[in-house]
Amino acid sequence: MSVRTNRPRRRLLTSMAAVFAAGAFVVGCTSNEPEEEDQPAAAETGGGDDGDGGSGNDEPGETVVIGFSGPEADHGWLAAVNDSAIAEAESYEDVELRTAEGTNDANLQISQIETFINEGVDAIVLLPTDGAQLTEVAIRAMEAGIPVVNVDREFSSPFAARATILGDNHGMGISAGTYACQLIEENGIADPVIAEIAGIDSLPLTQDRSRGFAEALEACGQEVDNRVAAEFTVESGEEQAANLLQAAPQIDIIWNHDDDQGVGVKQAFDNAGRDEFFFIGGAGSANAMQWIQDGEMEATILYPPTQAADGIRLARLIAQNKGMSDLVQVEVPRRIVLNAPVVNADNVEDYLHLGFES
Repeated sequence: MSVRTNRPRRRLLTSMAAVFAAGAFVVGCTSNEPEEEDQPAAAETGGGDDGDGGSGNDEPGETVVIGFSGPEADHGWLAAVNDSAIAEAESYEDVELRTAEGTNDANLQISQIETFINEGVDAIVLLPTDGAQLTEVAIRAMEAGIPVVNVDREFSSPFAARATILGDNHGMGISAGTYACQLIEENGIADPVIAEIAGIDSLPLTQDRSRGFAEALEACGQEVDNRVAAEFTVESGEEQAANLLQAAPQIDIIWNHDDDQGVGVKQAFDNAGRDEFFFIGGAGSANAMQWIQDGEMEATILYPPTQAADGIRLARLIAQNKGMSDLVQVEVPRRIVLNAPVVNADNVEDYLHLGFES
């Protein structure tokens, strides 16, 4: 497959378009929490990852016990989230990590958190199967004096977490739409046909991504012409992409929300022999980054799989009564939203280490 790449080198879009900087408020997967000002993420502290600048927080401190619980790794991104959390904990000699078995059963995950509470761990990092259902037990942990770091799927109460770290679903849509607008301008595409392959439409994260995409396109006078929704699986991605191609004989730009389902999406493209469009993905899988390097994909929008690893870092700092060294504020922020940058041929080398296997 050969995706159209006849475009000049361009300025990288590593953040939202400026037109949205003042007005668009970032959100995570789900949230019923009262709005509060998001704190910017400082340069990372601690750990042994490449690129760390180092700080006093890197030095070993009092040993802390952190309990980690997340969903079953039935999706490439989730597997990367879980693996990165474990690897991050192992990079600290002063962290003892207790990992609960991944599950999509909210009741089982509640019992796992209750076990952590009874064991008296120093902190809990929790990516809930369902934010609302895990809120009560998270509050109980907080009331027991155990700080909780909420990852990706938000609780329904601000009292359930000491810190929350999120990806930016709305920002993904804005990044994708802004990049699409840039492609249209740079390639002189008149009356472009824009298509969208979403994830599960009933999920707030999908709604946020689609809303951001539509808003960014509107800013350059464009809109989505053809849209289908898959289910974050290879099979559904292939099926829905095939339906899309049948409905639209000519497409200029396609944004697919999820690189895991993108394996099936690309298979549908190959089966149909269609490559006249710019293909943009979402999440940042290793497959997508390889396709970008091979010229078979234009770009992908990162949804960082480092969220739980960052949660481990935050939990360690909180439990050791430390702050983030690059902030003047003496404590760890209550809320951090990670960026959703565009990864394309110009910068893919910088992001390869974050690519996850679909």
